[in-house]
Amino acid sequence: MLQLGAHLPQNEFGDDVPALRDYVIGAEAIGYDYMIMGEHILSHDASTQAPQTREEPRPYTPDWVWHEPLVLFGYLAAVTERIKFMPSVLVLPLRQATLLAKQAAEVDVLSGGRLILGIGVGWSGLEFEAMNEDFRTRGRRAEEQIALMRRLWTEPLVEFEGRFHRVAGGGLNPRPAAAIPIWAGGMSEPVLNRIGRVCDGWSIQRTFYTELSPEDADAHFAERLEQVHAAARSVDRDPSEIDLGAAIDVVGNTVEQQVTLARQWEARGATHLALRTTRAGLTELDQHLEALRAFHEAYHAG
Repeated sequence: MLQLGAHLPQNEFGDDVPALRDYVIGAEAIGYDYMIMGEHILSHDASTQAPQTREEPRPYTPDWVWHEPLVLFGYLAAVTERIKFMPSVLVLPLRQATLLAKQAAEVDVLSGGRLILGIGVGWSGLEFEAMNEDFRTRGRRAEEQIALMRRLWTEPLVEFEGRFHRVAGGGLNPRPAAAIPIWAGGMSEPVLNRIGRVCDGWSIQRTFYTELSPEDADAHFAERLEQVHAAARSVDRDPSEIDLGAAIDVVGNTVEQQVTLARQWEARGATHLALRTTRAGLTELDQHLEALRAFHEAYHAG
């Protein structure tokens, strides 16, 4: 049985804090296991790209709302009891590793161990320039950040000498009571290898699988999952210990189709699945919650 998550419709709710709060409270009451949200530090016109970015423009505009995940999670943790929180994804190499380790530890402590740290390496050259970070080294820095954060979360005092980071006998207090899971998003070969070697989960938020036939989607996904598993085996990790989180949309799918998509992901080996109620023309809080309720009931009824 999949653990079910809900995407926070931050663009639809904007700065309506009561709506954001009540959506998460409502999702928890329905029975959802985790809350997921996207992240950008800067809003900008994604049709314009900094020179070092080669990827296609992403579909958002300066009007889109991007709340800061860890600050918001700290607030939401205080009004909930059980539901977990995951940014998907927080752009890791845009952030200073020791400070992020401190912030994540604080959210985890305040929430009673309910943080899953979803990370990615980013694609927006504009954001890297604005944060004075090197876009070209983002993958290598991210891997070193993961290693440093894990040690800061588990050791009273850390001695760390890396290519990009140095800690000479410093430590965090408070530290998480248990390890904070780190999931990564992405589909590139370096990302898949990194997930297999050093991450606890793979966050697949891409929707193009719904544009393929089930057979083609299965084949495409199986090839990439094997890359993750091969990387895990190369460092003597058990691939079955790596969680897999997928996502499906309300828009374009009836409740019955949503359940079918969920079963397909379950058959592929997913452990988690998040429902997106965004971009579906839903304007009221109750509409979003009703979409969550309908899918949750239909999935568990099957």
